[in-house]
Amino acid sequence: MKGPLFYSKILLFGEHGINKGSKGLAIPYNFYNGGLRVDDNQTEVALKSNASLRGFVTYLEKLQAEEPELVTFDLATLKLNVEAGMYFDSSIPQGYGIGSSGALVAAIYDQYATNKITVLENLTQEKLLTLKKIFSRMESFFHGTSSGLDPLNSYLSLPILINSADSIEATGIPMQNLEGKGAIFLLDSGIAKETAPMVQIFMESLKDKGFRAMLKNQFLKYTDASIESFLHGDVKSLFSNTKELSKVVYNHFKPMIPEGFHELWQKGIESNDYYLKLCGSGGGGYILGFAPDIERAQKSLQGHKVEVVYQF
Repeated sequence: MKGPLFYSKILLFGEHGINKGSKGLAIPYNFYNGGLRVDDNQTEVALKSNASLRGFVTYLEKLQAEEPELVTFDLATLKLNVEAGMYFDSSIPQGYGIGSSGALVAAIYDQYATNKITVLENLTQEKLLTLKKIFSRMESFFHGTSSGLDPLNSYLSLPILINSADSIEATGIPMQNLEGKGAIFLLDSGIAKETAPMVQIFMESLKDKGFRAMLKNQFLKYTDASIESFLHGDVKSLFSNTKELSKVVYNHFKPMIPEGFHELWQKGIESNDYYLKLCGSGGGGYILGFAPDIERAQKSLQGHKVEVVYQF
């Protein structure tokens, strides 16, 4: 058995801010994917994935018992398949902030949810919010808390714009220009991360009045402005806003930036070769970068692994 593939995602904007009122924009990243699989090839990775799925099944039983009006599963078939050694066969790096657990959640929902909302129907605001809520509950097993956005993006394989907590929509993004100099890229920190501790740091910071004011007056402002300029293809404004966003993150989210990248972060702001920001919760994994001239940025980041994801 081999199920359909679900792709990784990149949260371009909105990390840590979505739950506090900022807009968010997530795009599918088709370079990595994963699917459910049962075969005789029980590698160490497959066995580890299967063990994690067993825990997830127990969690889903509890979720179904507590909120049957929200989601129900064909638990009998799911249990049988997990007993038979089913695992998530994935090329998505774990702990890198590009949705490895989100793709798994999407795959389980697609295969085992009863009365599921499908990609083929008219995806009204209400249906999208219901899906986001289901995915939020499901993915909480892996992260403690989840916005549900990663699995939603993976499940629909469409760019998702979050306007507010109760307003989300599938959206179009400007066409890529593969000849363009400007680019969005992933920078590999070389460190796998855990989301939960980063969320904890953020929640602790929120107790500080000054941090809350900064979030509202600077972080949310530049996040929303970056999304607007990206969606409207206003490149000049996009780089000016991502530069400001990069400064705000550097000054106020430092515990979430891997230590070895503090200098590199500052170098980008000072040289204007690139602007870095958190990719997901931070703490390791990928760092997201915006470059007015990707060749110049690559030279500036020599010795580091840079993956271009979008050009304009």
